Amino acid sequence: MAATHRMAAYTVVAAVCAAALAGCALDSGSGSGEGTKGSPKEKGEAAPAPKNAVRLIGDGSTAYTGAQPHLPRPERLKAGQKPPQFVVFSWDGAGEDSQRLFSHFREVAKENNATMTYFLSGVYLLPEEKRDLYRPPQHSPGRSDIGFNDEQGITDTVEQLRMAWLEGNEVGTHFNGHFCGAGGGVGEWSVDEWKEEITQAKQFVKTWKSNTGSKNAAPLPFDYDKELIGARTPCLEGQKNFVKAASEMGFRYDSSGVDNQVWPEKKQGLWDLSMQLVPFPGHSYEQLTMDYNYMVNQSGTSTQGDPAKREFWGDQMRDSLLQGFQRAYDGNRAPLIIGNHFESWNGGTYMRAVEEVVEQVCTKEEVRCVSFRQLADWLDAQDPKVLKKLRTLGVGEAPEKGWKPFLSAQPAPAPKGVPGAPAAKQ
Repeated sequence: MAATHRMAAYTVVAAVCAAALAGCALDSGSGSGEGTKGSPKEKGEAAPAPKNAVRLIGDGSTAYTGAQPHLPRPERLKAGQKPPQFVVFSWDGAGEDSQRLFSHFREVAKENNATMTYFLSGVYLLPEEKRDLYRPPQHSPGRSDIGFNDEQGITDTVEQLRMAWLEGNEVGTHFNGHFCGAGGGVGEWSVDEWKEEITQAKQFVKTWKSNTGSKNAAPLPFDYDKELIGARTPCLEGQKNFVKAASEMGFRYDSSGVDNQVWPEKKQGLWDLSMQLVPFPGHSYEQLTMDYNYMVNQSGTSTQGDPAKREFWGDQMRDSLLQGFQRAYDGNRAPLIIGNHFESWNGGTYMRAVEEVVEQVCTKEEVRCVSFRQLADWLDAQDPKVLKKLRTLGVGEAPEKGWKPFLSAQPAPAPKGVPGAPAAKQ
């Protein structure tokens, strides 16, 4: 989104019922519905929901449609097995505007065997005329530093969220008003104020149809109370109190920090899946894996710097991320966490850089480009002792004698019913 994150209006014919929801056949009962069971497309992939298992929630803005399609089943590493190289591409304040970057990167992901995480800003589903419904902590009602949306922008954003989820991507949250710095910024919020903000972020997703009057539109095909398991805070501020609030509200991970390229661990019950520092070509220091930070280090606070330097800046970001990837791939195999915005800063050079990274890494052998949800699922499926040993490897450090002897101990069996446990026999 633009620096103000305001959404532009444009014309698109709104579909009353998404084809992906199988004709929107509804089951209003308490069960999940019965119908033809879908077959997994890939080994270990969760089966899609039965075609008539659409149970509306609340005002029909969201719906229960069964298990999310295209989610691979996590498996425990076997003795001596080299870990896969995970890469997470994530998007702050995800929404569809006139640049059509959300829809574009959905296609890029599909073409390169990738899924991603989209951190939705809740106010992108709240129309300008209903802005007073938002009560931001430490600010007056209706205040937002990124504006609100219009009906068409909401329709288009919902359509992208719907299709993204059905393709196996994750919908997280970037909260609402994006307040940074002093004077009521998120870094000054209490635990209770964070809980209030999270509750409102959920509420705007769960009531977008009522707030726009779109009674006949297709719902989002997930229960957001269950779908929402992680976030990234605005400007990476306020992490300490947010993590406390998120842990108490059932979140599973946070991506609001800065870390080195090492294996993640849990903090206060949440996986710390922070973005990381990677080599920065031409500099002696390392660079955080986020497009905004590359821009600041290249053109300062100007989002439209010297046109003659833009190609170089994009190449520099691309090569930086690729060097970070290669360092992990050949070294400790720590997951690479990358953060972005749907922006055209410096002529869109960072979008081009990200796309080229996706194309170059996501189709490599032993690489999995996944959402944070999928990474958290895999981490939860592992033997804690194996993860602890992986965390002994430093940045870019491969096991001295190879992976087979390094992880030669037989992992403890996964407890019954948890991720990575043998599937129950039918």
